[in-house]
Amino acid sequence: METARPVPLWRLSAIGRGRVEAMRAKPWLGTLSRIVASAETKAVEAAAILAAHLGIPMNVVEEMGENDRSSTGFLEPAAFEAAADRFFAEPEASWNGWERAVDASRRIVRAVDGALRDHDPERPILFVGHGAVGSLLKASLAGRPISRVEDQPAGGGNIFAFRLSNRQLLCDWTPMEEFEGVRG
Repeated sequence: METARPVPLWRLSAIGRGRVEAMRAKPWLGTLSRIVASAETKAVEAAAILAAHLGIPMNVVEEMGENDRSSTGFLEPAAFEAAADRFFAEPEASWNGWERAVDASRRIVRAVDGALRDHDPERPILFVGHGAVGSLLKASLAGRPISRVEDQPAGGGNIFAFRLSNRQLLCDWTPMEEFEGVRG
């Protein structure tokens, strides 16, 4: 962890980079037509590795960013987990100045919808972002309330899939280097 840097500027760790590089061997990646990343450094680095490998375009969408938690800066892991519990448990409230979960969710869903507006739903696309981005998007797609239940397993680096044409979830969180794609 780069505790002296703002969270959006954290870089991929050696482990994270290795996990992304391991994905390059997965056949499902070859079906992608485009990659969209949030503007956080980790997300851009991961997306760039895959886009370069595949020779496909990569777009950065600022609005797809993680919930704004700059008011507190870095929190030690135990404190962060307690704060994240509150973020998800009280989505209408701002914990210590953090962006509210309901606001972050609306922003992220708008960003994903915008990225898909002129995109052929038959051409798979990969969205790359931080943890809460996927958790909030997943809850919205499933029509379920914002909850930590939708969060990816500890450690991050997971994938879920949804059908582009109707936004139906196709699978739950899976470690990215183990994901084998989905049919449907």
